[in-house]
Amino acid sequence: MAEKFPKDRFDAIPDDIQRVGAHRAPHQKGRGWIGFAWAAVATLLLIGVGVFGLYLINGSIAFNGSPGSGTPTPTITPTPTPTVVPTVDPSLNVTVLNGTTTAGLANQVGDALVAKGWKVQSRANASQSNITSTIVYYSNPKYEGAALGVAQSLPGATVMLTQDFVETGADLTVVVGSDYKAPGQ
Repeated sequence: MAEKFPKDRFDAIPDDIQRVGAHRAPHQKGRGWIGFAWAAVATLLLIGVGVFGLYLINGSIAFNGSPGSGTPTPTITPTPTPTVVPTVDPSLNVTVLNGTTTAGLANQVGDALVAKGWKVQSRANASQSNITSTIVYYSNPKYEGAALGVAQSLPGATVMLTQDFVETGADLTVVVGSDYKAPGQ
């Protein structure tokens, strides 16, 4: 059986007060953002204090394994590049092109290469006659040693990897420039 309590001051609520429930005021709109903002400020403040504390302890600030972070940085050792040795390979076809105005220079250089053990496939004039540098061109990286061997046979010549002379069918193409000096000159 329910007890009845005597009436007191809480039983009489004035009509002008707009309260609901246990005398709680209605929630104000937008108050949730204030709590979020305080939490964000507190988080940033704690992170800042932590970073400053680490700086005082370590004497530096380091992230991702950089020096001063306590983790050793791996040492990168470069892989040695293999040295290509100049070789003479008589099985390769060599084309000699004269890139100067000197008549017969392609034949002269071709004879010098044959004397050194090279197989000269053809000798001709280049499409230009104002070439200044003697260059040995090769189109396949496996022929680099042979190209160096030809360049060693021709004083002052350099080598270059290119696809410009692939259609000639030659493994190596020598373009003789005006810098060429025949041995003994």
